Amino acid sequence: MSKKTNKTKITLPTAKQIETEILREKYNRKYKQVLKSTVYSLIVVAAVAVLIATLAFPVLQISGSSMEPTLNDEEIVVLLKTTNMKKDELCCFSYQNKLLIKRVIGLPGDKINIDINGNVFVNDELIDEPYVTDKALGECDITFPCYVTDNHYFVLGDHRTTSIDSRSSVIGLVSEEFIVGKIFFRIWPFESIGIVD
Repeated sequence: MSKKTNKTKITLPTAKQIETEILREKYNRKYKQVLKSTVYSLIVVAAVAVLIATLAFPVLQISGSSMEPTLNDEEIVVLLKTTNMKKDELCCFSYQNKLLIKRVIGLPGDKINIDINGNVFVNDELIDEPYVTDKALGECDITFPCYVTDNHYFVLGDHRTTSIDSRSSVIGLVSEEFIVGKIFFRIWPFESIGIVD
């Protein structure tokens, strides 16, 4: 009886194959490190962006027509958190758990008067309002002249016929403590992107 033997032939890799495999492993390791580093960087950037957007530059969507034609319904704007307001700036303030946006017309110490035609006088001077397309007295139940008290602002919407603002005793003068900030940049729609004034 003859015995059959199965011999397995072992072939060793060549030096070139070993070198190629080492390079492939190094590439895979480096790729994983770069990917990991990129993911961590993106997470940090996203966290910082959310923090900045929440604390300093909140993003708001406009709802309603009271600020037309300056701001239109569904536009998206960026707010700069501050309580230091100047005349003609677009002010965002808290009112009954809502954020309202109006234009600052009168500062503390100012005397405000509005005539029957909707002309606005600050300290007895007619102010130029190129942002208003339809002057009107609007919804008004306060007595003029109105004197702006300390730490308060007199605000009006740009669309005077529909805006409820400081002309109404419902809102009245806006206290500085309710000021959230000022609108300074429009980011949507893209064709209108830019600084808001």
